Amino acid sequence: MPDSIDIRYVATLARIALTDDEVEVFGRQLGDLLGHVNALAELDTASVSATAQVIESRNVLREDRPAPCLDREKVLAQAPQRQGAFFRVPRIIAE
Repeated sequence: MPDSIDIRYVATLARIALTDDEVEVFGRQLGDLLGHVNALAELDTASVSATAQVIESRNVLREDRPAPCLDREKVLAQAPQRQGAFFRVPRIIAE
């Protein structure tokens, strides 16, 4: 476990209650993670150009063609609840 990081303090900041076993496990995992980060920091990246993506990013577009719509009655027949010609869903906004 890294000496400079207090696992219990970090857990308190995150409002996470940890058992003693979890502190030990997460401390070991954090130590391993920081070890990997330190190994990466030792790599010579002077000849590597800065980039936001590690693989090429491109849009894949398809032709926008109209297609037949689904039959309303068939779709509504599969709904858990319906109200007339509409889906009925639980209210999520308070009155």
